[in-house]
Amino acid sequence: MKKTLRVVCVVSCMLAVAGLSAAAETKSAGAKAKTEKSSQAAPAGLTGKVVDTMDSAGYTYVQLEQGGKKTWVAVPETKVTKGKTMTFRPGMEMKNFESKTLKRKFDSIVFSDGVVK
Repeated sequence: MKKTLRVVCVVSCMLAVAGLSAAAETKSAGAKAKTEKSSQAAPAGLTGKVVDTMDSAGYTYVQLEQGGKKTWVAVPETKVTKGKTMTFRPGMEMKNFESKTLKRKFDSIVFSDGVVK
């Protein structure tokens, strides 16, 4: 009886250790996949040559061009020079945004926190 009980205890302990080890490996793999996914999903920023810029109501509106594609970006008022290549932090895109102070409608504009330094 004691021998059987001892065998059952040893086997139970081995199964518990194996289960914990497998759970730790699964958790580690899940954390790694989540980290890889978040780093892939996070864009590096909006980069391009400044082709147009204007200031209004505390914002600087910047039109960037890269690879023939033009993108409007709005940031807190910032000094910007036409012809210079700049990178802005990623932000929220708004479609059909109308600026009342500029009396202008943008088909698409990205609101960014500012320039990447």
